[in-house]
Amino acid sequence: MENITVADLMTRNPVTIKPDDNLLNCAKKMVRKRVGSLVLVKNRKFSGMISQRDILWALVKKSKKDLPEIKVSDISPKKVATIKPKATIKEAIKKMKKSKSERLPVIKRKRLVGVITAKDILNFHPEVYPELEEFAKIREEAAKLKRVKKIKKRDFAGYGVCEKCGNKSILYKTHGMLLCESCRSSI
Repeated sequence: MENITVADLMTRNPVTIKPDDNLLNCAKKMVRKRVGSLVLVKNRKFSGMISQRDILWALVKKSKKDLPEIKVSDISPKKVATIKPKATIKEAIKKMKKSKSERLPVIKRKRLVGVITAKDILNFHPEVYPELEEFAKIREEAAKLKRVKKIKKRDFAGYGVCEKCGNKSILYKTHGMLLCESCRSSI
């Protein structure tokens, strides 16, 4: 991972918008392109970023009628963390953590050359975040609980230790025993 640079993983043609465009057009473009943020570019030079959160903030402060009159540059954050294309992925992760941002514009000589996102990094190198394994386990348990709701209440016995394999899991009464889903299906 030390040899991989931001340029290797970045999105090379991010969706952009001009800083003097209005918020309504910005929101429409985000929906049309199915993106969570747009990069502000004027004369091929980077000038900022705007996210869905920024637009929501503007909606709370102003009314929907005001969106066509508000310029994108008026509500976009004034300071945006950026990164160079030759930076390593480790540096990008550190910068994302420090700036609490999931995406960094990639800038070379004040010009936008791409955007690197946490999703780009995770798609390439999923073990970067060990917490992902924990999230997968949580999703798996949630899926199990959904399945349990579909099962007749008389079969469901709760959560505990399976009498056959000894694993902790959701248990079912089967033939007078408390069994986990895999042991239950093997009978």
